[in-house]
Amino acid sequence: MAAELNKTETARVVDILARILELELAGLVRYLHYSFMIFGHNRIPIVGWLRAQADESQAHAVLAGEHITSLGGHPSLKIGPLLETHKHNVDEILREALEHERVGLGEYRKLLDTVTGRSVMLEEYARAQIAAEEAHAADIGKMLRKPGSIT
Repeated sequence: MAAELNKTETARVVDILARILELELAGLVRYLHYSFMIFGHNRIPIVGWLRAQADESQAHAVLAGEHITSLGGHPSLKIGPLLETHKHNVDEILREALEHERVGLGEYRKLLDTVTGRSVMLEEYARAQIAAEEAHAADIGKMLRKPGSIT
């Protein structure tokens, strides 16, 4: 039988989930902003992809907020760091997005480390989010590659 979270662990999990919520909300804003700044003949598919990422960030924020309240916490109204770099070519945007995904991955991994063996629900949630963030990072990595880079 799995152990349950004690009060200290629950507080730590709520803190991690709060950072995740803030990062996901920042992702929503970041990806929408990026979508406004795309120009050129490839605009339509890139904007579509960026807005889909914004929608996914919103869905991830909802999940984090629901877990926070399930644990008796109060979801933050803060948004994670939003730095306007004024880098608006697609490669620069993708590099910034990749860094954002890596930060999120770190938080989801902290969550997994904290809840493993203590909460199946939160463990499965963390694993699913890690898989999703790893898939995003892989997609971005592929988009940053130049055609013909695979031999």
